[in-house]
Amino acid sequence: MGEGGEKLRVSTQKSGKENDLIQMLLETGLLQEKERWIWEMIQPERLMRLYQVLNQRTRYISVLLEAVDDGHNQAAVLRTADAFGIQNISVVTGNKPFEPSKKITQGSHKWLTIRKKPDLQTAIKDLKSEGYQIYATYLGDDAVPIGEIDLSKPTVLIFGNEHKGISKEAANLADGKFYIPMYGFVQSFNISVAAALALQEVTKRAREIAGDRYGLTDEEKRELLLEWIMKTLRPQVRKKVQKKLEMSRQTPANQKSSVHRLTG
Repeated sequence: MGEGGEKLRVSTQKSGKENDLIQMLLETGLLQEKERWIWEMIQPERLMRLYQVLNQRTRYISVLLEAVDDGHNQAAVLRTADAFGIQNISVVTGNKPFEPSKKITQGSHKWLTIRKKPDLQTAIKDLKSEGYQIYATYLGDDAVPIGEIDLSKPTVLIFGNEHKGISKEAANLADGKFYIPMYGFVQSFNISVAAALALQEVTKRAREIAGDRYGLTDEEKRELLLEWIMKTLRPQVRKKVQKKLEMSRQTPANQKSSVHRLTG
């Protein structure tokens, strides 16, 4: 009985933690009772993982990829962004389409908000209208070391083409330029390495500088959690849930459109 009793106690404790998590999500408004039929399809362990990652997500720091053509490099930046908790990625394509290698992303791309823009001017205009300042990777004289970027307000980092770097247009439209100090014979990093080094530096400092402004708002968390829950469901189940949501008239109009926008 000793061994069996121990297993029973562990199971009971686990169930209690799961119930506490669900109750907490309900109390904070991230989940709503009328949506129980949706999130009860998710294993509690998975729901816990979604919640843990959600609390580390940020839109305070964002990334803009300009004409990054190689699918492996595209994927590497997405994977790095996910690893450092960055949610939003803007993309302006170059000579090749944006088709990140799924082998490299390891599924990380599906948790990100990837926004494709028709051209660089539109991308930067949209980002500035959202309150971002724009910094571009650059090796010219007017660039500052990455450690000196002012992170007192939301910041976007531009990473350019593998061979040409950022365009002249990007350099002109950016609010500032930065470089990663190097002390060897080479003058530049591969874009995937540059992104990893840059994002580690800016996210670490931005967390300290921005404080409570660094994380997502409660509304952003709720929308993103609903989106992630839908993505966790199997495709066939997801379609049935989406159809039921669309047919339901009990959900307030603004909330219903939010769910549709995120999952459609």
